[in-house]
Amino acid sequence: MSTHRLFVALRPPRPVRDLLRTAMHGISAARWQDDDQQHLTLRFVGEVDRHRAEDVAAALGALHAPSITARIAGVGMFERKGWPHTIWAGVEPAAALAGLHRKVDQLLARVGIDAEARAFVPHITLARLNRSAGPVAPFLAQHGDLASAPFVFDHVILYESEMGHGGSRYHPVARYPLDVSATSAAATALTSAQVAAKPSSAP
Repeated sequence: MSTHRLFVALRPPRPVRDLLRTAMHGISAARWQDDDQQHLTLRFVGEVDRHRAEDVAAALGALHAPSITARIAGVGMFERKGWPHTIWAGVEPAAALAGLHRKVDQLLARVGIDAEARAFVPHITLARLNRSAGPVAPFLAQHGDLASAPFVFDHVILYESEMGHGGSRYHPVARYPLDVSATSAAATALTSAQVAAKPSSAP
C-alpha cells in the first residue's frame, strides 16, 4: 500500500519569503531553504497509509479559526547534542499561532494521530546544518533584528513531503481557509482522491 509523508503548515506570502531569502547567506556549508520550502509547520504528521491520509485530510476539514496577522521577529537556532542543526526566523504572535496549533492537534487526535511531545515554537526554517557548517554566531548577531511588515495567514495547507536528490519537495494536498466568517474550512480542500492518487514517497 502506498504511503504519504504529511505535515500541516502555514505559507507566508511572497514579500515575506523574499525578505527571508535576502538573509540566507553567511554560514558556510549551510543548506539554505529554497522558496518552495519556506513554511511554518503547525504539525508534522509523518508517514501514513492512503486511508489514514484521507482521514487526516477529512479531519482538517472541520477546522474553524480566524486568520492570523503575523510578522517575522528575529532569528534563532535549534541544537542537537550541543551542535546547531537548524537556523530559523521567528514568527509572532506566538500565542495565536500556538492556539491554531492546538486546534490542529485536536482534530488530528480524532483520527488517531498522537500529539507531538516537543514544544511548539512558531518559526520558518532558513537553513539546515551539519557539523561541517561554519560558525552561526555572526549570522545570529547580524540578523537578530530581522523583521517584516505585518502579513496575514489566511489558510492552512496540508502538504506531502517527497524526498529527492536535492532534498525534500513539498506538494500541497489540501487548503483550509482561516476566517471567522468561513462556513466550512473544507470548502477549498482538494478531494481525498487526490491524496490517494499521489505516488508513495520515501521517508
